[in-house]
This record gives sequence, C-alpha cells and structure tokens, in this order.
Amino acid sequence: MPKNTHKIAIAGAATIGATALAFSVVPANAQTTTTEAVVSSPVAFSSEPVKDVKASVTDQLAGASVKVEAIAAQKKAVAAAAKEKAAAAAVTAAKKKAAAAATAKKAAAARKAAVERKAQEAASRTVQRAAIKKAVAKTYPNNLDGWIRESLDIMKKHGIPGSYDGIKRNIMRESSGNPNAINNWDINAINGIPSKGLLQVIPPTFQAYHVPGTSWNIYDPVANITAACNYAADRYGSMDNVNSAY
Repeated sequence: MPKNTHKIAIAGAATIGATALAFSVVPANAQTTTTEAVVSSPVAFSSEPVKDVKASVTDQLAGASVKVEAIAAQKKAVAAAAKEKAAAAAVTAAKKKAAAAATAKKAAAARKAAVERKAQEAASRTVQRAAIKKAVAKTYPNNLDGWIRESLDIMKKHGIPGSYDGIKRNIMRESSGNPNAINNWDINAINGIPSKGLLQVIPPTFQAYHVPGTSWNIYDPVANITAACNYAADRYGSMDNVNSAY
C-alpha cells in the first residue's frame, strides 16, 4: 500500500433500535476500502429536557437542610433541658440551705431557751434556799454560851478575830457573866462614862466599834461582846490577847 494520507469516514446510522459505526480507510486513489466495522449497543435519545437530576439534587439538599435543622433543634433541646436541670438543682440546693438555716436557728433558739430555763431554775433554787434558810434560821440559847456563839458567827462575817475561850475568859473576869453589870467606881465612872455590860465597854468605845446587824443597846449581850471584840482586835490583835483590864 503506497504511503499516503488516509481518510477516515465515519458513517453513523441512528435508528430507534441500534446505532452502527463503520470505519473506512480511503486511499489517495479514491478507492474506498472498508477495513473495520464496529457495532455499538443501542442508544436511546429523548427530546425532553433533563429534570429528574435537578430535582434529585434539590431533594437531597432539602433533606440535608432538614437534617441540619433537626440536629440544631436537638442540641437546643438538650441545652434547654440541661439549663432546666441546673435551675432545678439550684432551687433544690436553695431549699436545702434554707432548711439547714431554719434547723440551725431552731437549735439555737432551743439552746437559748435551755440556758434561760436553767438560769430561772437556778434563781428559783436560790430563792428557795434563801427561804428555807430564813425559815430554819440558826437560833441560839438565851444564855452566856448562846451569846458568845452568836457573837462569833457575826464576827466571822465581818472578819473579826477571836475564840470562844478567849471571849469567855475575859467576860468572867470583867462581869462574871452579868450582861447588866456596870462599874461605878473606876476612872471611867469618875469621868462620867462608866464601863457597862458583859465586857465592860464604855459608851464612846461601844459606839465607835459597834458592828452592823447588832443592837445599839450597850447592855445587849451580843452587841456588847461583838463591839468589845472589834475594839480588842483593833488595839491588841484579838480578844484572845487581852488578859487584864483594857
């Protein structure tokens, strides 16, 4: 075959049933020789515009949009539920705190009431003891022994020293136990202030050393003893230190 340019002619026939393509090699001398024929599968053609593809894409986009909106709505619902749950938890915590505060306040009130009740009970007991003590006040016999003992109790309250023996010893020397004894012959009598009572106390000394709670009568046995012991404590340290006229 001479070297020349080949032309390829393609004959296409389209029918409703099939399409045939034929390849022919045409030499330069214009003789046509068919070398190969290829038969393709039937192809269908339509003059209608393509609509289904666009509609399918639109449907897919619409479905995707709906899905995105559904996910967003779900997230929003979850967030709202979480917020509501947090709010409920806050309300519960506030109620618990309020209940705890109320309990604490109630307990404090109960403690205060208990303290006040105990104080009232203690005060009541004090009043009762005082009443009982007053009802069963100590009594002393109306004799030398009773006078000395009552004087000693009064002296103890006022911090005046002295003993039973020291007081009795001086009483027996001064008046022999006579509460109405009076000295009308010594220097005090000459000066117009005779010594009087169990421990022979002159009126100025009795008044100066009188002990509160006792009689102002110089002849009263308890008042006389107590004033004399108060004077002796101031001058001699105690009636126990007195062994002669003082």
